[in-house]
Amino acid sequence: MTTPVLRLGTRRSKLARTQSKLVGERLTAVTGIPVELVDIVTEGDVNRAPLVTMGGAGVFVSAVRDALLRGEVDFVVHSLKDLPTTPEPGIDLVAVPGREDPRDALIARDNLTLGELPVGSKVATGSPRRQVQLEALGFGIEVIGIRGNVGTRIEAVTSGAADAVVLANAGLRRLGETDRITEVIDPLQMLPAPGQGALAVECRAITATSTDQERFIAKALAELDDAESRACVIAERAVLSRAEAGCSAPLGALAEVVEGDAGLELSLAAVLADADGHLIRHSVQGRVVDARTLGEELADLLLERIDGNLPTTMSTKGA
Repeated sequence: MTTPVLRLGTRRSKLARTQSKLVGERLTAVTGIPVELVDIVTEGDVNRAPLVTMGGAGVFVSAVRDALLRGEVDFVVHSLKDLPTTPEPGIDLVAVPGREDPRDALIARDNLTLGELPVGSKVATGSPRRQVQLEALGFGIEVIGIRGNVGTRIEAVTSGAADAVVLANAGLRRLGETDRITEVIDPLQMLPAPGQGALAVECRAITATSTDQERFIAKALAELDDAESRACVIAERAVLSRAEAGCSAPLGALAEVVEGDAGLELSLAAVLADADGHLIRHSVQGRVVDARTLGEELADLLLERIDGNLPTTMSTKGA
């Protein structure tokens, strides 16, 4: 099958286009076919209301997926943390490329770290997950809301509107903004959003009526999939789904493939805020092939901690 160009649907932000370009270049290396970026405006791009008031999950992906289903583009790329946890009919998550650093990062005035910020310092974030974890550190900082692209958020610090801002390290690395980072935040202090740092590559689901081109694209995109990255995000998103939390809910999760007693294992940690803002942390470890089950098990344990008012931190070794 030959086609002159493959159309990649993406949000129009600088970060989204940068991420999509990276995937497009990898696909061209596999197929020899050039990739054309097609900008798509989403609700999250034009509505500056807090994400939680907009429904959270889907505000950055619905319009992009609609363009895919209408046949206006051949495949799409998202930040995986923006995807709703429920499958979208007619669309397959065909690849999760190798993941960038999933941790959060701080950009602060005077090159300060979180622990060095004076009491009363204003730290900006649009994420309830980051807010509750920042407040739980007990540093006496004031968390303020912010929306906008990476440049807009960094400007809040340079203009003096905020003393610091917390952003995804992965996005800063992809944009070449690492020189602005004053601290990469340890997951022991702040767990990232499920799927943070990973990309999601979607195409139309293959059915009996799919065209040769659709089959060709799906097969080529599958070559970009990284098995370890996919296992980690499956586990993290299973925690999110089982806990019935949207992408703006105060829940963080991070999975890593580590060397265990019997070979490679999946280590999964998560944090969930209860109704009073208290943080419940838990972790499990088990077989990589059981990623989804481990995530669901961890969510159940978190919810049990909250419902039973049990100790807020513990760890379990899975089978």
